[in-house]
Amino acid sequence: MDNKTITIKKIVEVCGGKLISGNENMEPSGYTQDTRAVQENYMYIGIKGENTDGNDYIEKAFENGAMGCIIDKLPNEEVFEKHKGKNIIHVNDSIEAIQKLAKYKRSLYDMPVVGITGSVGKTSTKDMIASVLSKKYNVLKTQGNYNNHIGLPLTLLNLKQDHNAAVLEMGMNHAGEISVLTDMGRPTICVYTTIGTAHIGNLGSRENILKAKLEMLEGIIGQKEVIINYDNDLLSDWKDKQTEYSVTTFGMESNSDYVAYNIEPHTGGSKFNVDIDNVTYDVSVNIAGKGFVYNGLSAIAVGRSLGIEMQDILDGVANFDLTPNRMHIEEVQSNVAVINDCYNASNDSTAAALEVLKNLAAMRRIAVLRRYARTSESSLRIYIEKLEKMLCETRLIY
Repeated sequence: MDNKTITIKKIVEVCGGKLISGNENMEPSGYTQDTRAVQENYMYIGIKGENTDGNDYIEKAFENGAMGCIIDKLPNEEVFEKHKGKNIIHVNDSIEAIQKLAKYKRSLYDMPVVGITGSVGKTSTKDMIASVLSKKYNVLKTQGNYNNHIGLPLTLLNLKQDHNAAVLEMGMNHAGEISVLTDMGRPTICVYTTIGTAHIGNLGSRENILKAKLEMLEGIIGQKEVIINYDNDLLSDWKDKQTEYSVTTFGMESNSDYVAYNIEPHTGGSKFNVDIDNVTYDVSVNIAGKGFVYNGLSAIAVGRSLGIEMQDILDGVANFDLTPNRMHIEEVQSNVAVINDCYNASNDSTAAALEVLKNLAAMRRIAVLRRYARTSESSLRIYIEKLEKMLCETRLIY
């Protein structure tokens, strides 16, 4: 479909809302739930959170240039009078409204959409795959870690007329959450990084984590192509038992479709070889760590699936930009380097970062870890004992 415009009238129709005031023929240029991110002609979405209610900030949104708002709590008459003529749409539930709207907007685009999930490495894999796809496509990708029931619809709502591919990160804490995301995103390719122990407290077992992650396949369309880390025990077992999907594998230790070998890690990244159609390619990744070798393999698999030239794929892998606070190594002074991998790190991703730390050429290594309030002292001590086996020195600060 060529016409991808969504007017105020269509928003009201799709969301099942009511236009309180405004012009139903206008079209927003973007959407945000953050008044600080509002730009001219944006639609502001008022969302009630745990600590603040976004419905109370529509005046600020209008002051910052918003052309309208979607809210589930009506403002007082004074606000109406002050902003007469602005587009105010009242809905029963703002989150449900933007999810419906995002699903509709996705339906307007006939394009490749890569869905990514897993226990570790979702964001960095998203960044690398988007870098590869950008060699051929105008790519929309999940910003930061906007990978939940609010972040993913906001990502989709910011699809522009000229976007012709998307890379969507899908995260979850509980069963059923990815079902909601994949119903909106409708991926044409699904990528699985690994199945670890993140959120095992909510789901009970790694097998239940796998089941929750496999919800992404409920929304897959087209050729039902799935790309998995075949080194992961649960993913490899799933692949060997299933018959419904076209599965491509990558790994370092298993007999995969894309295998990394001759891996040479260094402070600034890694180099490795991969054989494709009887040709050996030299691959460079600009971030250190075993996980980024896996990311590179998945990006190669996606790139080849979408017909991107191999040299462009290699350039995309070698020169991708990583979302901040994830495996960023900075030399703060002579002979002192800091690894910043502090954003929402699970036990699995923390262990991966510590593996990088262990392999760095250094006489002294220090790990500074944040203790979460829900972590018991006994659990923390067991974890630290494991770390001490990896590192020459572990200093705990919390």
